[in-house]
Amino acid sequence: MEVRAAVLRRSVKVVVFDLYGTIVDMQAGLTEAVTPYLEEKGWDGAPHRFVTWWRRTHFENSMIDSLCDRGHTPYREISHRALAYVMDRCGFAYTQAEVVRLVSEIERLRPFPEVPAALERLRGAGHVLAILSNGDRDMLEAAMPHVGVPFDHVISVQEAQAFKPHWRTYARAAEIVGADRSACLLVANHAFDCIGAKAYGMRTAFIDRRSRPFGETPHRPDLIVEDMRALAAVLA
Repeated sequence: MEVRAAVLRRSVKVVVFDLYGTIVDMQAGLTEAVTPYLEEKGWDGAPHRFVTWWRRTHFENSMIDSLCDRGHTPYREISHRALAYVMDRCGFAYTQAEVVRLVSEIERLRPFPEVPAALERLRGAGHVLAILSNGDRDMLEAAMPHVGVPFDHVISVQEAQAFKPHWRTYARAAEIVGADRSACLLVANHAFDCIGAKAYGMRTAFIDRRSRPFGETPHRPDLIVEDMRALAAVLA
């Protein structure tokens, strides 16, 4: 661990963060947002399970979009489709305006408690900080005030016209930040994101907030830590 940490401290110049679920608490934030709405609808399921279903459906649809490679569909549009699908499965009536309102909550998600201090520590150690998100450009712009910490670069996958983990997203991010891929550390709470970045040639750190196995893959992360505080302790 110490040898690996020393290598990362020496080689990493840019720390590239996933946003949804890594910097901001998407599961808790959306669960809080949908709970009163689901109560109004009389749906008797667990709100956090509704959110999980919504997020999984969104992920599946975004991967289909990238694999078809017939033009990039905006993140917001895919989220509208995914949420409407889940509502249809739940069997209650809804309007498109309600779908739009709930999806807009993604733009107001708050960071995990330890994130702001950890990011400031990384910045103080001389690292360039970047966001690489599947979110649309305008969604990321709206989200930044709620994150509360400035980034040197905020990059949407719209720049690459594909969703992560397509290799083009990481290539475009490296181009924008002006660093070699081996000098970039992709930090994510999602194994698929770490795998995609590692396969492209970036270094990766997996934020294992839920204490789950990473899984078998030839593209193992360079670092596995429990939260952002632990990441900053290693890199700074």
